[in-house]
Amino acid sequence: MRKRNLRTVGLLAALFFLPLIASFYMYYGSAWRPVASTAHGELYQPARPLPPAELRDAKGQVAPVNVFNEKWALVYVGGGACDDVCKSSLYFMRQTRLSLNNEMTRVNRVFLATSACCDNEFLDREHAGLLSLDASGPEAASLVAAFPAADRERSLYVVDPLGNLVMRYDTRDTPKGLLDDLKKLLKLSHIG
Repeated sequence: MRKRNLRTVGLLAALFFLPLIASFYMYYGSAWRPVASTAHGELYQPARPLPPAELRDAKGQVAPVNVFNEKWALVYVGGGACDDVCKSSLYFMRQTRLSLNNEMTRVNRVFLATSACCDNEFLDREHAGLLSLDASGPEAASLVAAFPAADRERSLYVVDPLGNLVMRYDTRDTPKGLLDDLKKLLKLSHIG
C-alpha cells in the first residue's frame, strides 16, 4: 500500500515538474529561442542616448535644452520646406498621437528641420502644438547624426523621457502598428 502511494506522489510530482524542467532546458540549454520582439517598428537595443544641442524654434527663440526630457516624443527629421512626404509623415504623427486619447498628454511631437526652417503658416494651421526646431546649424549636427540616415524622411522616431532614441517606425506602414507600440510603451512605462 505504501509503495503504491509513493508511486502516485512521484507521478504527480513528475506531472508538474517535467514541463518546467523541459522548458528550462529548451530556453537555456538549446539554440531555440522564442520570437525576440513583438514590436511593429524597429526597436533599438540598447536605446541610444541623444546628445544635447542648442536649438532654436521656428520663430528664432532658443528652445529648452531638455526638449527630449520629461515626456515621450515622436520625432520627424526632414527639410523645413516640408514636401509631400514630410506633410504625410507629420499628419501620420499627429493622428497617431490623437489616437492615444487620455495618454496623448504624455507624448510630444517634434519636427527637426534639417534645412530651410520652416513653413510656419502651414505648421501653425495644420499642426498646432508641434514643436518645430531648426536643426540645420552646426550646433545640431551631432543630434541629427544620432538619428539613422537611412530612410530618415520616411521615418518617425520614438524618444523616451530620458532622452534616448528607442524606436524607428516607417511611415509607409500602417499607423496602427505605431499606435500599438506606443500604447504598449506608455502602459509599461511609469515615466513621462
